[in-house]
Amino acid sequence: MVTSMNADIIVIGASPAGMMAARNASLKGASVILIEKKEQIGHPPHPANTFFKGMFDRAGEMVDSSYVIKELKGAKIIAPSGGTVVVESPAYFLDRTLFDEYYARQATQAGVDIRTDVEAHNVLRTEGNISVSTSNGVLTSKMVIVSDGINSKIAGLLGLNTMKHPNDIAWAMEAVVEAEGIGEPDLFEYYVGSIAPGWKCTYSPCGGNRATLGMYVRRHGRDVSDFFDRWVEKFKKLKGLDDLTIVQRSTGGDPIITIPDTTVADGVMLVGGAAGQSGIGYSMHAGQMCGDVAADAVARGDVSSKALSQYRKLWNQEYRTEYYLGRLALETLRKMTDREIDGMMSTFEGEDISFIQGDPLNKAIQTGLFMLRKNPKALLSYRALLRRR
Repeated sequence: MVTSMNADIIVIGASPAGMMAARNASLKGASVILIEKKEQIGHPPHPANTFFKGMFDRAGEMVDSSYVIKELKGAKIIAPSGGTVVVESPAYFLDRTLFDEYYARQATQAGVDIRTDVEAHNVLRTEGNISVSTSNGVLTSKMVIVSDGINSKIAGLLGLNTMKHPNDIAWAMEAVVEAEGIGEPDLFEYYVGSIAPGWKCTYSPCGGNRATLGMYVRRHGRDVSDFFDRWVEKFKKLKGLDDLTIVQRSTGGDPIITIPDTTVADGVMLVGGAAGQSGIGYSMHAGQMCGDVAADAVARGDVSSKALSQYRKLWNQEYRTEYYLGRLALETLRKMTDREIDGMMSTFEGEDISFIQGDPLNKAIQTGLFMLRKNPKALLSYRALLRRR
């Protein structure tokens, strides 16, 4: 039976970004329905389960111990030759199910009507409202916020180009692994170079005998299982492990340098992976901006793309420079040889780089000046960006 239900705003997808958008819109007085195709929030858990406090701080959210499995001191970046650079910054390994449940409770307490086991099939824009066809009938609203992930079906049906560089999605495989003491270290480890073309492979200790291993690859197709299997074998040799048990595997994608493109249209906003926004903390911040702008637009009775473009302006002010500099850096990394990466990273080995602070542009300038002072030849590695491949 088709049931018609009404709200000011319908949010599709209970990602962290979607829940923030729903929560903030409701706190500003809009009536909000959030639909999620999973039968239960956080089940099965999303593979993204780590973040750095500095990134989370951007969203103005407090880290709650209820969902933290392990606190870490930062990350160790490891060059192909084995050279390391340590970046000290408080970081966390999450119980992603508890994390999602925590923010679902916040949204509910703010007045959001969360409906699970409801899948969105299509969105139709008619004069004066939005109709969302779902597995549980048709919902009507003044506007819709799309947060259904990196492979957004709804954005595709609406004909929206959500990313400027969709071919640069970092396709990933991650696994929970077990071995004696594997979860005890207090630093994440990120390995770069030809072992993980275009991005990185990861080792994330989560306490005791458990950790996660991940592989993120760009421009080599969606199936990165061969890269992942090679990484597991290398990891076992690096750590001297004879026995490593893979408990569970998951796959996904990270739009880290795809750069958001179309994030608003008449009566429609996109947020999180669906909008090419990467990272838990950053996408949550984007969700807050999205929800605030949506509620204001509804209150004014104007949900045109022009009115909703304030969301894009706010995101650009906060993140545009950072994302473009990140793209520049990772495109350079993708084109560099292992030898060039070794030479560049040797500049930072054993150095205290805590002085590199400020906004993304200032950080980039400070990094360049440091390299120029210590090892001018290292800057030559950035010539790789000019290579056509």
